[in-house]
Amino acid sequence: MVVRFWAARTTAVRFPDYLRHFREHVLTHLRSFDGFREARVITQSDGVVVHFIVETLWSSFEAIDRFAGPDREAAVVAQEALELLTSYDRRVQHYTVDLHESQSSPASAL
Repeated sequence: MVVRFWAARTTAVRFPDYLRHFREHVLTHLRSFDGFREARVITQSDGVVVHFIVETLWSSFEAIDRFAGPDREAAVVAQEALELLTSYDRRVQHYTVDLHESQSSPASAL
């Protein structure tokens, strides 16, 4: 498996719109590719600026190539998303997953 990381920045006011775009458009698009496994959006905010990373998990580099095209490290960003961002990375990073553990049921609250 391979994790694809892409980072961007926006305002705290615009971030909910970006998340809506991600849920309604990006996830639908990602699910159409054989080899897509899961996605996460992780954030860090000072209350004004939101820095976020999109992590997508793929079965292989070949699956990523079907999504990204011939330049695997090029960011794939829709025009609608660009209008919501203050800045974004033009290049992505890929990491091979050497160990993966997941818990099938939620941990109970203490």
